[in-house]
Amino acid sequence: MKIAVEGCCHGELDKIYETIGYLENKEGVKVDLLLCCGDFQAVRNEGDMKCMAVPAKYRTMQTFYKYYSGEKKAPVLTIFIGGNHEASNHMQELPYGGWVAPNIYYLGYAGVIRYKGIRIGGLSGIFKSHDYRKGHHEFPPYNPETLRSVYHIRNIEVFKLKQIQMPIDIFMSHDWPRGIYHYGSTGELLRKKKFLRQEVESNTLGSPAAAELLAHLQPSYWFSAHLHVKFAALKQHPPKGNAAPRTTKFLSLDKCLPYREFLQIVDVPERPGSSEGLEYDPEWLAILKATNSLQRTTSHPWNPPQNNGLHERWDFSASEAAMMEVVEEMSGELAIPDNFSRTVPAYDPAKPQPHASPSCSTNPQTTELCATLGLTDIYAQVGQGDDKLGRALGSAGGEEEDEGDDGHSTGSVDEPSEYPTDTSGLSSSYNPDEITIEDEWEEEEGGEGKEEAKSGSESKGVAKGDKRSDCPAGEIHTPGRMVLPEPKSDASPIRLPFPLNLPPPSHSTPAPARSQPSAEKEGLWEGGEGDAPVVRIPKRTSGETGDAGSTGITPRIKRRNQVIYTTADDDEEEEESEN
Repeated sequence: MKIAVEGCCHGELDKIYETIGYLENKEGVKVDLLLCCGDFQAVRNEGDMKCMAVPAKYRTMQTFYKYYSGEKKAPVLTIFIGGNHEASNHMQELPYGGWVAPNIYYLGYAGVIRYKGIRIGGLSGIFKSHDYRKGHHEFPPYNPETLRSVYHIRNIEVFKLKQIQMPIDIFMSHDWPRGIYHYGSTGELLRKKKFLRQEVESNTLGSPAAAELLAHLQPSYWFSAHLHVKFAALKQHPPKGNAAPRTTKFLSLDKCLPYREFLQIVDVPERPGSSEGLEYDPEWLAILKATNSLQRTTSHPWNPPQNNGLHERWDFSASEAAMMEVVEEMSGELAIPDNFSRTVPAYDPAKPQPHASPSCSTNPQTTELCATLGLTDIYAQVGQGDDKLGRALGSAGGEEEDEGDDGHSTGSVDEPSEYPTDTSGLSSSYNPDEITIEDEWEEEEGGEGKEEAKSGSESKGVAKGDKRSDCPAGEIHTPGRMVLPEPKSDASPIRLPFPLNLPPPSHSTPAPARSQPSAEKEGLWEGGEGDAPVVRIPKRTSGETGDAGSTGITPRIKRRNQVIYTTADDDEEEEESEN
C-alpha cells in the first residue's frame, strides 16, 4: 500500500491531486491514501473565510469548495488534521472527526482510525500554553482572541490520547514534537532556517504536548508540517519493560509551492485479512466514551485527574470489555459510513457573496455518532450556552479552577504552566515566509518583521524552503520513499473477538540499536530505503514547460493563487540576490 504524505495544504487540493496523478503516471504506481498534516483550509464559502486566521487579503477561496459542492471528487482517499489556518467553524462541527467532502476525512480535535489494518492517529491544532488547560469554549462569530485560540490544542485531547495502550502505526501533528530536531540533521535544518537557531539551541521549538505523546505512543511514523521545511529524524525510545525499544521515523514536509518538498510516498505493507476502507478504532471509541464527562466548554483552566489521592479514577484506558461494548453499540459494524452531507451552501463563483456571515451549524455526522455512543456534541453545547458538561467537580472530573468576575482565570495568572519551560508565546524568531495573523504582514512584504510576542501572534516557524541551486530549471525533484518494515507479529496486546474480520494492529519493534541512529544513515533523506526508485515532483509553471535538456515532461499547472505565488517567487529572488 502506498501512502502519500503532504505537509501544509493551504487549500491547494487541485495542485496536490495533480501532483499525485503525475507521479502515478510517471512511476506506474497507484497511491492508496493521502495524509495531509494541517492547514488544510476546508473553506466552503465566503462565510468560512471569515473564520480563518489569516490576513484579509489572503482569504482566498482556493479549490476545496469544488470537492465540497460535488463539482469534483477527491481521486484518492484523503485524511487530514487541522493546523492553525483553518475554517474553524467548519472544523468545530466535527469534534470527533468526519467527512468534510466525499473521500476526504477529518480526524477531529484528536482521533484514531484504521485503514486496511493500519492504525492512524492525529492531533489537530498547535500548542499554546495559555489556552492548553481551557475547554473548547469558542463559537462563531469569533472575536480576534477566539479566532486564534479556537485552534489551540487542549489538555483534554492529549489526556485522551495518553490513554491509548495498543500500538499506533502512524501519527500526525501540525507542529513538531519539542526536541525532535536533535534526532536528525540539525545543522542542515539551521542552514535552511537560520531564524530557528535560538529556539533549537534553547530547546523551546515545538510542542511539549506533542513530545509527551511521542514518548507515550511511540508510533512507527510521525508526520508533521507547520515549519514549511522538509526534515527527517529517527528517534529510538527507551524500552518499556522487557520489550525491545521502538523507533519512530519522523518526517516534516513543506507546503505546496514550486521547488518545495511537500510530498513524499511511503510504502506500507498491507496486513492480510484487513477490511477495506476506513474504520472506527474500538479502543479510541471506548476512550471517547470513558472521558466524555471530562469535557468542558468553558474557558476555566482545568487539570485532568491524576493518581494523587484526590480522584476516584484517573485511568481511563480502554479495557477489553469496554471495547467489546463499543463494538456492540455499533452493531458490530466498525466501517465509517459514507454519510457526508452539506451543512451550508457551497461557494458559487457566479454568485459571490462577500458579505456572507459565518455559519454555526451542527453536523449530522456528529449527531449520529453522539447518539450511538452517548457522547456530547460539544460544539452544539457551547452554541446553546450550556455549561453543564463537566461542571460536576470531584473524583472523576479532574480539577477546575475558579475565575474572577471579569471572566479571566485568577488561578493561572501567576501559576506555572503544566509545561514550565514553555516559551511558545514568547518566540522572537522571525520567519520571512510565515503566514502571521497580525499587522506584521504589511512589513513582511518589505522584508522586515517584528517580534510576534509583541502582538500575541502565533510563533509557528513556517519557513520558506531553499531553492535548489543544483536542480536546473525543468528538472523534476522530490524526496525519496520510506518503507514501513513488515510487522513481526499480527498479535496485539489485547485480542478482540469481533464479529468482523478485523485483525488487531501490530507494532514493528526493531532489535535494540547499538546507538542512537541518525536519519541520514537510515536513508530517510533523499534516496529512501533500499532500492526504491526516486520519484521527483515537477516544478509548477504558468506557461513554461522546462528546459530543452530536461529529462521529463513537466505538466502545465495553472497558478490559481497569484498573490501567494508572487510573494513566494519574490522572496526567492531576494534570497538569491543576497547570496
